Amino acid sequence: MKYILTSLLAVILFTACSSKKYFEPEDVENDLEVQASSLPSSIKSMNRVGATLESNEVITRYGLSDFQLPENFEFLNLSIDGKVIASNKKDKILIGDEELILDNVVIAASLKDDKLALIYSDNSIELLNVKTKKTLFKDYLSESLANDTRVVNPYFMGNLILFPTLNGKVIIVSTISNDSVKNISVDPKGQFNNIIFLDVDKPSQTLITATANKVVSISTKEILSKDYEIRDIILKDEYVYIATIDGQLIKLALDLKEVSKKKFKYSKIHALSFTNALYAIESQGYAIKLNEDFTRSEVLEFDFDNEERMIVLDNKIYFDDKFITLP
Repeated sequence: MKYILTSLLAVILFTACSSKKYFEPEDVENDLEVQASSLPSSIKSMNRVGATLESNEVITRYGLSDFQLPENFEFLNLSIDGKVIASNKKDKILIGDEELILDNVVIAASLKDDKLALIYSDNSIELLNVKTKKTLFKDYLSESLANDTRVVNPYFMGNLILFPTLNGKVIIVSTISNDSVKNISVDPKGQFNNIIFLDVDKPSQTLITATANKVVSISTKEILSKDYEIRDIILKDEYVYIATIDGQLIKLALDLKEVSKKKFKYSKIHALSFTNALYAIESQGYAIKLNEDFTRSEVLEFDFDNEERMIVLDNKIYFDDKFITLP
């Protein structure tokens, strides 16, 4: 009986594995012709704006920093004036060379002038004056028990601070009055509903934010939203680009109207980047390249291990202990 059950389990597992579908493009043009450069060590941790290496050096949108973090600290953000902000994920935050002791775990932070905006692991938020060490604003939000790992830092926009929370909201705080002036519910009912993306199109002053299941556009005229199962999302030159779980690459206007769309069956996109074209890095070792209006596409070989940590910052793709620069 034991033998029969074991054999049956083996058959079920084999059938389940063999039924998985993988991206298998018919036409692969060439290799992605870029030269890989080395990093001092592999990536230990990362977020949307940077990464920490095993050697405790930091990667940001400016490239590899010569700043080295103390042991057990991980990169969170850069301040407006370029200081590295990091957390020990316990009770300390580092701003440049200065350590602040806190009574909670910081998971996201931004600094402008003397004002430090913090998001804690229990979904409370705080605005702190780093010179006086006084709390200017604090709010305790409902805890989120299931979170997407893509946590976003607070965003300074003029005299406002946008706090992207773990329970699908954006809390807007005035830096003049130090009070909350507006709460925006992006995805209050989603299972994994923390904010995974927040950026502003500066010419139109349109805020684009998203959870794993919804994208929202907030302008001076209206608030619009659309449901997508999002693998990655970027904002570039007044357009929003989305990669979805079901293999779609979608180009949206700021009002979230679909401009172009193309599906790559069974593809699993890790990350997006836009240079002179849209690049989508696919898990089976490919880079999908689409021109601006999505009328031409190429599938290129891109050799990387999909178990490696990968982060895209502007036109650079960092993976394991190396990086490439997209054309």
